[in-house]
Amino acid sequence: MKTVRLLAAMLVTVLAARALAAAEDAGNTLSSILVPAEDWQLAVDGLAFADGPSCDAEGNLYFSNMRATPAAIYKLSPDGKRTKVVEANMSGTKLGPDGRLYACGDGKVIAVELPSGKITVLAENVQPNDLVVSHRGLVYITETKKQQVTLLDPNTRQPKAVDTGIAAPNGITLSPDQKTLLVSDSRGVNLYAFKIQDDGTLAGKTALATLKTPPSKPGASGGDGMAMDSTGRCYVSSAVGVQVVDSGGKLLGVIPKPVPDGPLTSVGFAGPNREYLYATCRDKLYRRKTAARGVVFFEAPVEGKK
Repeated sequence: MKTVRLLAAMLVTVLAARALAAAEDAGNTLSSILVPAEDWQLAVDGLAFADGPSCDAEGNLYFSNMRATPAAIYKLSPDGKRTKVVEANMSGTKLGPDGRLYACGDGKVIAVELPSGKITVLAENVQPNDLVVSHRGLVYITETKKQQVTLLDPNTRQPKAVDTGIAAPNGITLSPDQKTLLVSDSRGVNLYAFKIQDDGTLAGKTALATLKTPPSKPGASGGDGMAMDSTGRCYVSSAVGVQVVDSGGKLLGVIPKPVPDGPLTSVGFAGPNREYLYATCRDKLYRRKTAARGVVFFEAPVEGKK
């Protein structure tokens, strides 16, 4: 009888261990992010070229309609109402800690006062692709053609190269604790991570993750705009879909593109709880509900979440 009880206890222990392992594995895959029966939904149609999704404190989405006549930045409320913010041909947008909307494109970086739409030019003679703004007000931009990551201090308005050498630096974001900067390489396979120093410069350049590539271009992931969730998972738009990488550099999986054969330029979280993942796909904007929560960097850093 004691032997039977011992075996039964051992079986319970083994089953419990397997259940715990399965739960931990589920927490490290897309199953903990994607909501069953939820798929991509069309949010906005008829655009010229959508890009630069970002979010404010109320969950409104900001995005650029580039190449339109006129090109403009729009605000999309959670109920689907769209309003024009300002006329400008920008490829990236982010809310700053001062309440202004920062944007880059057309050789400059600007800050837009809300809701007036008044524009202040922060830097000219740059070649920005995308940007991110920290809680400290530091502005980082990718200058793809120059193969450079640039730091812009809003106080001095002086751009400063803080990294060179990535083949095509494109998307850029921060970790939840805002101690790490991440940059995608559209002509390579790596997602790069840098440690942010006290003065805003970068150190410890690391190839954090290797991204998947399409069969037609095995050396180029097409890594583009990115988003970050509260657990430290990074969402990288790419040629094969939205690639999700955890804070340790593990590729958790690929969320299929809204349009299998269409382009995917960027992603961003928005909505009242920042639970909707938005994707810009040329002339359309899509969204899908997730179990994740997006991070905005104008708020205080989330300590302990790398």
